[in-house]
Amino acid sequence: MTENQLVSVLEQIQSLAIPAKEIMTINDCAIYTGLSISYLYKLTSKKEIPFFKPMGKRVYFKRTEIDQWLLRNKQGGIYEAS
Repeated sequence: MTENQLVSVLEQIQSLAIPAKEIMTINDCAIYTGLSISYLYKLTSKKEIPFFKPMGKRVYFKRTEIDQWLLRNKQGGIYEAS
């Protein structure tokens, strides 16, 4: 196995552990949501996404709040039960 393949496998293993984490870093949140880190920083600066800055520098996200944020503004569908 090449070094690139090992790095890829390691990244895949780490990404599998992210849904089990209650508190996520910006990198974890980017992987979890599929959003870029720069876009997440933009959302935090506009206060459009729930986040925490306990020490004033690093940004953290609570997985349950991110789930709620991702599911906001439900649009419904043609097969939506009444």
